Amino acid sequence: MVNQYNSTIETLEKLRLESIAGGGEKKNDVQHRHGKLTARERLGLLLDDGSFEEFDILKTSRGGALGDERNYPGDGVITGHGTIDGREVFVFSQDFTVIGGSLGEAHAQKICKVMDLAVKVGAPIIGLSDSGGARIQEGVDALAAYGEIFHRNVRASGVIPQISCIMGPCAGGAVYSPAITDFVFMVQESSYMFVTGPSVVKTVTHQDITSEDLGGAQVHSKKSGVAHFTTPNDILSMREIQRLISYLPSSNRHRAPMLDLRDPADRIDPTLDYLIPANPKQTYDMNVLIFSILDGAEFMEVQPGFARNIICGFGRLGGQTVGLVANQPAVLAGVLDIDASVKAGRFVRFCDTFNIPLITLVDVPGFMPGPDQEYGGIIRHGAKLLYAFTEATVPRISVIVRKAYGGAYLVMNSKHIHCDVNYAWPTAEIAVMGPKGAAEVIHRKEIQSADDPEAMLNKKMLDYRRTFVNPFLAAQRGYIDDVIFPRDTRHRLIRTLQILEGKNTKGPERKHGNIPL
Repeated sequence: MVNQYNSTIETLEKLRLESIAGGGEKKNDVQHRHGKLTARERLGLLLDDGSFEEFDILKTSRGGALGDERNYPGDGVITGHGTIDGREVFVFSQDFTVIGGSLGEAHAQKICKVMDLAVKVGAPIIGLSDSGGARIQEGVDALAAYGEIFHRNVRASGVIPQISCIMGPCAGGAVYSPAITDFVFMVQESSYMFVTGPSVVKTVTHQDITSEDLGGAQVHSKKSGVAHFTTPNDILSMREIQRLISYLPSSNRHRAPMLDLRDPADRIDPTLDYLIPANPKQTYDMNVLIFSILDGAEFMEVQPGFARNIICGFGRLGGQTVGLVANQPAVLAGVLDIDASVKAGRFVRFCDTFNIPLITLVDVPGFMPGPDQEYGGIIRHGAKLLYAFTEATVPRISVIVRKAYGGAYLVMNSKHIHCDVNYAWPTAEIAVMGPKGAAEVIHRKEIQSADDPEAMLNKKMLDYRRTFVNPFLAAQRGYIDDVIFPRDTRHRLIRTLQILEGKNTKGPERKHGNIPL
C-alpha cells in the first residue's frame, strides 16, 4: 500500500514537472532569443510573489486529432489566479513553446473556466496572448472553442475589467477576443494582430507587406486604434498592466481603490491663471492643466498615439480614481473628428460601466469640416460621444477652459445633456460659432456694402466677442454653475466629487439603448 502511494506521488510530481517545463529548454531559449519571455516568466512578473495558484495544470486534449495523436501537458496555456498589489485577478498565459500556443478544445476550456470564475468572484481577467491561432488539426472543434471564448467576453463586458496583452502573433479569428476586451496592450516589434496575414494579402491584392507593417504595435496604436497601450518589451508590459489595475475597480459591484498620494486637496496653482494665451489663435498644451490638477501629477493616458486631438486617461483627485476626457488644442486645435469621437465615446462608456467619475476639460472649436469626415460618417460617429456622455450615470463634471462652440460644445458633457456640475474659466468662449464666422453670417450685407469691408468685419467681430464670446452670459442663464479662477480648479473639482459621491440616477426601464454604431 505504501509503495502504491509512493508511486502515485511520483506520478503526480512527474506530470506536474512535465507541464511546467512547457516546450522544453530549447524552445524556451528560442523564445528568449526573440526578445520574449516564457508564459510562466510573464506571470511571475505580473503577479505578487508566491500568489499564483494554477488550475488545470494536468489538462490535455482528447488526442486523436488529424495528423497529431500526442497529448500535450497543459495544452499550451497556463491558467489560474493570483494577486496584484494584494487584489485578486484571474489570468491565462498562452505558451508559444507548446504547439505554438495554438488554441484547441482543451486549451479553450481552460480559458473559459477562469473567465467564468472571474465573473462569479468579481475580479479582473487578464489574458496574455502568444498564439499561432486555431489548432488546424482539431478542425471545427477549434473554431467552436473560439466561439465559447467570444461568448464569455461579451457576457463579461461591463461586469469585470477585461485586459488583453498581445505578446506575439494574434491572427485570424483570434483577434476578436482581444477586440471585445476593455484594454489591449501590445509589445513593439514582437507582437502583431491582423484578420488576414501577409501571405493572404499578397494572394488577393498582390501587395508585399510585412507582419509588422500590416498589424504591428505601431500600426494599431497610431492608425487603427486597436491597441490602447504599447511597450518596448514584455517586462514593461507587465508593469503597465499592474499600473492600470491600480486605477480600476475589481468589478462593476465595486469602487476603484482609494490611494492617498499626500497631495493637498486645497493646493492651488497660480500659473494656471496664465495658461491660456491672450491671442485666441495661439495654442497651448492641455497636458499642463491635466498634470497640474491631478494627485501627484500622475496620469495614465489611454491610446496616446491615436486621435491625439483628444486626451483620455486615468488619474486621481483626492485619492479617488477619475476618468479624464480633454480636448488637446495643440493637435488640430482640439477639434472633434471621427477618431476622436470614437476614442472618447468608448472611454466614457468604460468609466460609466465601472463607477469611475468623469472629468471633462473643454476647449473645442467644433467638429472637423470637410468631405472626408462627412463621407466617413462624422454625424454617426460624433453621435457616439454624445450618446456616451448622455447615457453616463456616474458623477460628471466639466470645466470649459477656452473655446466651446456649436454642437461640439453640447457634445462635450454640457449642462444641456445633464452634466452634473459645469464650471468655466474667465477665458471661456461659449457661443454658436467663432466671432469671425458669426459676424460674416449676421452682418453680411453691412460688411459687403461698407467702404472698408475688412475694418467693418473686425468691428463686428469685436462686438460679437464682447457680447457672446465669454462665460458670463451662459452663467447668467444658469448653463454654467460657476466661473472659477483657474488656480482653484483642483480644489473645486475635488470638493464637487465629494458632494456627488452619493449620486443616484435611474433611467427608464429598457433592455438596452441602441447606440449609433
